[in-house]
Amino acid sequence: MIPSHVTPLDRGRRSLLQAGSIELLGLGMNHVSALRGGEIVSRDLTTMPLPGGKAKSVIFVFLSGGLSQHDSFDPKPAAPADIRGEFSPIHCRTLGIQICEHLPMLAGCSHLWSQIRSLTTPYNEHSQGHTSILTGRTPMPLGYDPSKPQSSDWPSIASVVGAATQSRNNNLPPAVVLPERLIHNSGRALPGQYGGQMGSRRDPWFIEASPYNPKSYGAYPEYEFHFVRGRESNPKLTFQSPNLNLPEGLNRGRLSDRNHLLGILDRQRSDLERAAATESFDRHREAAISLLTDASVQRAFDVHRADPQVLDRYGRNSFGWSLLMARQLVQSGVNLVQVNLGNNESWDTHDNNFVLLKDCLLPPTDKAVSALLEDLHSLGMLDETLVVMLGEMGRTPKVQSQNRSPGAKAGRDHWGAVQTVFVAGGGITGGQIVGASDKNGAYPVSEPQTPENLAATIYHALGIPDTAVWKDDLDRPHSIYYGDPIRFSA
Repeated sequence: MIPSHVTPLDRGRRSLLQAGSIELLGLGMNHVSALRGGEIVSRDLTTMPLPGGKAKSVIFVFLSGGLSQHDSFDPKPAAPADIRGEFSPIHCRTLGIQICEHLPMLAGCSHLWSQIRSLTTPYNEHSQGHTSILTGRTPMPLGYDPSKPQSSDWPSIASVVGAATQSRNNNLPPAVVLPERLIHNSGRALPGQYGGQMGSRRDPWFIEASPYNPKSYGAYPEYEFHFVRGRESNPKLTFQSPNLNLPEGLNRGRLSDRNHLLGILDRQRSDLERAAATESFDRHREAAISLLTDASVQRAFDVHRADPQVLDRYGRNSFGWSLLMARQLVQSGVNLVQVNLGNNESWDTHDNNFVLLKDCLLPPTDKAVSALLEDLHSLGMLDETLVVMLGEMGRTPKVQSQNRSPGAKAGRDHWGAVQTVFVAGGGITGGQIVGASDKNGAYPVSEPQTPENLAATIYHALGIPDTAVWKDDLDRPHSIYYGDPIRFSA
């Protein structure tokens, strides 16, 4: 039962720009899809957060395609060769923990992070896996279609956090997704990453800085590799930070005259009205001006002006740029940043698993994630920033010698039964392992965890009460929590 004193969460100036006003003010639509004002979210304002919820922000790193647990954070050196694979384990700084030899930087800072080695879902298919992990719900919604997002889908974790929390910076949304939307090789958007039942107006704010081109199927120029050919250097590697420049004919000095700027927007009101309801025009107009005049917002989006040594530490590629932007955004007040590291299931290593992980996927991840953790730690932000990294599934225990591409080497197929979740910060003491998989890395043997528990861990860390609900257009309440936060040692 929903308490009678549950009241709507006041969004105030949290709503950002409609699509028309973004384009009008020079924020390129190829970079950003607008956060849209949306349905009311309610919370029990008299209920205190669960003990230990201390994070101000979450960085949710999603590895689309599914990272092999054996070849990353849960090696099985005693297993037969066709299970343990080609990589050797190395010792971490934390006594008793071993991870893959191609993650040496993360091994060196293991005191900053922990693992959950027992996350499980029943799905061996990408779309279902994406939906389950990104929404924190194991059962598929009624009428689920794996080929496209629908309004009947569960809302994504990013949508829920965007609705249920107040941004710490009124000129930025509470939740952001970067550097691209998740798509399948046909170019279709994968379900699970949108507002779903909350409505499209609750879709997260997408920053499309390195959008994948479906015409280049099998090739990932933004990550400098090809599924079959392996690593391919790309001299034209780019990462397009959102364009926060002013429109033509408007210089920054004239921004001091708000009436002049408002006049310009009024004269182009018809453009805005195609995307925003008339009665919402004034608040969108005010938010547009605030976005353009806030220097901290501009710095948060601009990774290319970072110190060259910082860029080198993170890596001058989409992995490094994305995590650097994520750090800058949480530093500027965004509550949740979802970072999609790899698109079109680029971690889907059916073929060339060991080649691709060794040469293309693990090294930039190792570099960027370790740089992120070390920066958050040195800035005093790690304890208040929860970092979570996983994909939609793990990979098969047994290495598959049969491959689908001529000349390709062995790989691992889909495996939802178990995967490892990388976690750091947010009050979680580093160097811990929660749960365990069996000797072959096939199934959980202790403390099995679900997507519901993982989502609850994120909500709990941000201080969202376990009684919180969101309400649809018919004023029907919907729970936010469907599991229990995963417990770590103090």
